[in-house]
Amino acid sequence: MEKYDGYVLYDEDNCAIIPKDFNKYKTENIISINDKMKDIISLCLRVAKSDAPVLITGDSGVGKELLTELIHNNSNRKEESFIKINCASIVDGLKESEFFGYEAGSFTGASRFGKKGIIEQSQKGTLFLDEIGEMSLNLQSALLRVIQDGKFLRVGGYKEIKSDIRIICATNRDLKDLVEQGLFRNDLYFRLNVIPAFIPPLSERRDDIPILSLYYTDYFNKKYNTTKKLSRNVIEALIDKEWTGNVRELKNKIERLILITINGIITIEDLRYVESINQKEGSVYYVNQDIDYFETNRSLKEIMDEFEYNILTKAVKEHGSIRKAAKALSVNPSTISRKLKK
Repeated sequence: MEKYDGYVLYDEDNCAIIPKDFNKYKTENIISINDKMKDIISLCLRVAKSDAPVLITGDSGVGKELLTELIHNNSNRKEESFIKINCASIVDGLKESEFFGYEAGSFTGASRFGKKGIIEQSQKGTLFLDEIGEMSLNLQSALLRVIQDGKFLRVGGYKEIKSDIRIICATNRDLKDLVEQGLFRNDLYFRLNVIPAFIPPLSERRDDIPILSLYYTDYFNKKYNTTKKLSRNVIEALIDKEWTGNVRELKNKIERLILITINGIITIEDLRYVESINQKEGSVYYVNQDIDYFETNRSLKEIMDEFEYNILTKAVKEHGSIRKAAKALSVNPSTISRKLKK
């Protein structure tokens, strides 16, 4: 296995030492030492002061929104509004009015004062359209007119309003494939894809995993007032994982480890435990695979009682009290208290 943790220092307990200053690994809000990521960041900084549209692509959780913020914060529009909109979240019937606003009384339920839309709210600033691949064809046509003409109409309006916005889009879908399927306009695709920026998945930049792990460990230690440390085995295991959820998944994993691990050192056993947890309707289930419940001649009831006792004990330790553990497990506190006294 190729080693990616050469820059990580370890203490006498063989735990990774959290850097006192992450600035040498940061470009504003982005943590990375990966060459591909540095190239992307450099590209975005070079084009930030232009008004050219940027199309950021990459899998879910890779950090597309962070790159968008980097562009806006280094643009000539940094003092103006930065509006974020998820194109998949807008209710179908209200898409056009959400984007372009509407005049008073233009449809049933409309405000008698009218309303500014997303385009108007973004004036002189940056509009970030996330999940652009989910935008309807009708709305794509309207957006194309805004980009081409620099003007738009409110729903129910007659007076054109001049548009002065910088558009940045992001998607985890292949827009070329959507164009071929007739689900995305070819002309809009080329209008938006002036500056393409592809963020590779975390599995293709494993050298970032140790520093991201330490960064989030430091972040959540401060947030939860803890002093947890990652052992070398944990760092190595994190490097080897698939990370289908990318940086977002890694961040969530570190937060779980900080919250759930009882001792100050996070071990490989803690990592295995966290990964064995399944959350279903607020309940926590844990199977300790290191225990052979059939090593002695015991009844099913005895095995289940021990298994239940282990779950309850662990839950109380994790949550700090019987009451909080009961809430997490969706049971009455008296039930836990009674079972632990058996």
